[in-house]
Amino acid sequence: MQNIQGIKLIYETREELLPGFSPDFPYIASCAELDKYADPFVPWHWHNAVELFYMEKGSLEYETPSGKIVFSEGSGGLVNSNVLHKTRILAYPKITTQKLHIFDPAFLSGQSGGRIEQTYFLPMIADPLFEVLPLSPEIPEQAEIIGLIQNAFSYNEQEVGYEITLQRSLLDIWLRLYRLYREKESPHYRKSRNVDAAKRMILYIREHITDSITVKDLAESVFLSERECYRIFRECLHTTPTNYIISCRLQEACRLLTGSSASITEIAYSCGFGSGSYFSRMFTREMGCTPNEYRTTWQNRTNNSR
Repeated sequence: MQNIQGIKLIYETREELLPGFSPDFPYIASCAELDKYADPFVPWHWHNAVELFYMEKGSLEYETPSGKIVFSEGSGGLVNSNVLHKTRILAYPKITTQKLHIFDPAFLSGQSGGRIEQTYFLPMIADPLFEVLPLSPEIPEQAEIIGLIQNAFSYNEQEVGYEITLQRSLLDIWLRLYRLYREKESPHYRKSRNVDAAKRMILYIREHITDSITVKDLAESVFLSERECYRIFRECLHTTPTNYIISCRLQEACRLLTGSSASITEIAYSCGFGSGSYFSRMFTREMGCTPNEYRTTWQNRTNNSR
C-alpha cells in the first residue's frame, strides 16, 4: 500500500495521475494522509478508475455536480468511473486518513462484452445518474461491506495467489454494491447532462491559465451562449465562471509557491494575474494569509517532517 501526501493531475486532461497503475494489473491500494496535503482540498478532477474507500480518521467532504456528501470516520463509499468530483478536509490539518482501492472496472469485469460485464458492471458504470454511493456503518448491510473493504487492505502482496485473492474479494464487494445500486438506497444519483461541457471548459481554463480568459471565450470554446455557460457552472460546479477561473489560478500559484523559488511577482504573472499586488490581494482573501506567509508555512512544515 502506498502512502500518499498529495495528488497530481494530468495537465492536459485534468485526470488524476495514478502511480503504479499498470495495464497488466490495473489496481492500486493507497493510504491518503490528507492532513499532509499542501491544501485542505483537492480540485475538480476525474479518472476512469473506480474509487472504493474507507475513512480511517477524520472527515472528508466530496462534491460532485449533484451536491455534497460528508464521509465521517468509519464510513466508506464508492466514486463511479469518470465522475467529476472534488474533496475538502473538514478539520484541516487535523489527522485525516483515507484508505482507497482504485481499480479499472475491467480488472473485475473480465472479457469485454461478456455476460459479467454486461450484467453487473456496465449498468452501474455507464449510468449517467450514478455518481457516488455512500456506505454508513449504522446500516448493518452497509457496515458489512465497509468491513470487507477494510479487510481487502490486509492481503500480503508477496503471498502466492495475492492477485486472485484480492480480485475475488473485490468481486464480492462489487456484487454487494450492485445490489445496493439496484435498490437505489442512496439519494445521490442525479447527474447533469452538462457535465461533459463543464469538463471541456475546465480543460480550456487549464490550457489558458496564463491568458486573459473571458466568459465569452469560455462559452465559445464549447459552442454555448454566455448564459448557458453561467448556468452550467452554477449547476455542475456550484460557482461562477469568474470565481472558478480565479480558484484555478490560485491553485496553480499554491503549486508554484511550494514547488519553486520564483518570486511572488513572477508567480503572479505566470498564473494569469495582472499584477503582483492584485495577486496578493486575491490570495490573501481566499487563503487567509499572504503568498509569502503561505510559502514560509509550507517550508516549515516540510523541514519539520524530515
